[in-house]
Amino acid sequence: MIRMRELRKDFTVRVKAGRLRRTKRTVSAVDGIDLTIEPGEMVGYIGPNGAGKSTTLKMLTGVLAPSSGEVSVFGLTPVPQRTRLALRIGVVFGQRSQLWWDLPLGESFRLLRHIYRVPPAEHETRLRRCRDLLDLDEFLDTPVRQLSLGQRMRGELTAALLHGPRVLFLDEPTIGLDVVSKQAVRSFLAELGASGDVTLVLTTHDLADIERLCDRLVVIDHGRVVHDGSIEALHARYGSRRSLVVDLDEPLPPDFALPGATVTGSAADGHRVTFALDGTSAGTAVAGLVAVASVRDLSVVEPDIEDVVARLYQAG
Repeated sequence: MIRMRELRKDFTVRVKAGRLRRTKRTVSAVDGIDLTIEPGEMVGYIGPNGAGKSTTLKMLTGVLAPSSGEVSVFGLTPVPQRTRLALRIGVVFGQRSQLWWDLPLGESFRLLRHIYRVPPAEHETRLRRCRDLLDLDEFLDTPVRQLSLGQRMRGELTAALLHGPRVLFLDEPTIGLDVVSKQAVRSFLAELGASGDVTLVLTTHDLADIERLCDRLVVIDHGRVVHDGSIEALHARYGSRRSLVVDLDEPLPPDFALPGATVTGSAADGHRVTFALDGTSAGTAVAGLVAVASVRDLSVVEPDIEDVVARLYQAG
């Protein structure tokens, strides 16, 4: 579906070299990316600010031409074949709009049907599905400029899908949204991805989006891929561990040791202890505790992906 080989994008910038002089310097926003994305995959594409995420998406959608390397989507080269490609992809940039600000939302959808030459029956079927899943009916007749950010983003997603794209590129789709709007957008995208009809490529700084939606995680830094695999593989690579938090009736003996677990925290009175599970399951750890202590309550805490990714960025 998507193929990148030694993909590069260089920009020339002017930097200060004295009081009055400036010199040119070449900056590589994307520095030799090799990546293949198969049909139906849901891929999270993340990295720190300036890592090259948006630049990559712009090359995949034909907005920017690569400096070198190869890129293809559906076997098409994005820049010279941009018109043909546009009929097969949907794009949502969180801070850009493809809707007409002075028109009601429903009129924007009708205009898009004519632009993409979608048969009326197909358009109506897709629009009805989006109306049901994204609750669009209450503001279809409202001019776009009067919509809240959450309402507009639901409209942007609908607009990107009305022509039946096979690939959906999303750049920060939940940026600035409130909790309710984020939940609506995530639920919609999860159902869309579960159908297997659309390949999803998502860039975001909100890692809850990645955990909810994506089976595969690609992390880039300084324009290069530093991780490509599952979220579980990322946790394993960077030593993330589940935690077991236990509330006890009485403190544990001073010499107590739980095989496969390490104490990482303890309340002053010793009644709450946190264990990092290094090489054992939560069930085995709980069984070992119950055998020697009176357990009042317990919880298993999954590793925080934000902490893992932060450590990855800091590792450089």
